[in-house]
Amino acid sequence: MPFDYYGVLSGTLHRHFRDQPDTQGRWFHVNLEVDAPAGRYHCAIDVDSHKSNVGVQWKSFTVDAGALGPAAALAPGYHDLDSTPDSGAMDYLRHPELTDRTGVLFRRRPPSWLQELLDLLGSRPWHTGSNVDAAAALEAVLAPGQRVLIFGEPFTDDPEGDLGMHNVHQNQGDPEGSQWWPENGIWQDGATVTQRPDGRYDVFLNKFSSQADRTDSGGHPVG
Repeated sequence: MPFDYYGVLSGTLHRHFRDQPDTQGRWFHVNLEVDAPAGRYHCAIDVDSHKSNVGVQWKSFTVDAGALGPAAALAPGYHDLDSTPDSGAMDYLRHPELTDRTGVLFRRRPPSWLQELLDLLGSRPWHTGSNVDAAAALEAVLAPGQRVLIFGEPFTDDPEGDLGMHNVHQNQGDPEGSQWWPENGIWQDGATVTQRPDGRYDVFLNKFSSQADRTDSGGHPVG
């Protein structure tokens, strides 16, 4: 079944750091510490996979505040979101500001002139590469002191009661038979969103190569 709890954390980025390669084996996260009224949240952003044969894909682009719907106006703190189009929730495959209109997949980030052209055309292409490439792409939109929005699943069963967000990635399209199949659902995708000085927002989306790019109303793969 989809997540019991899904929402967005609005806060101020304190710092970010990578897992050391030897602490998580062959996969790691970029970790964000985000300050909000309830305290400092730990947000783990996946830039690698638990399985060595499954890669991570990502995209990064800039949108106006209006593209984020109600989420852009939320006060600091964690907020539950309904898994519906009007709540401010994220869905990589259904949100009109997140989808790729070209179907292009780049093995590396395209040259700046091509990226500018794609932006003008409204393209949202996926990139694929190493975990280091993905980490660098995320870190490029992070700066301590900036406002951030972290979409995903809040920690609810931490034995020490720590604050945090996880499943900050696509949360639908996992294949039948995988351990993540039961958690498939629509309008519950994770995302890292950072506010720029000009008031617009940089959006970083990440997914696993095993996840489908077409899903049914239950978030399960189709086609």
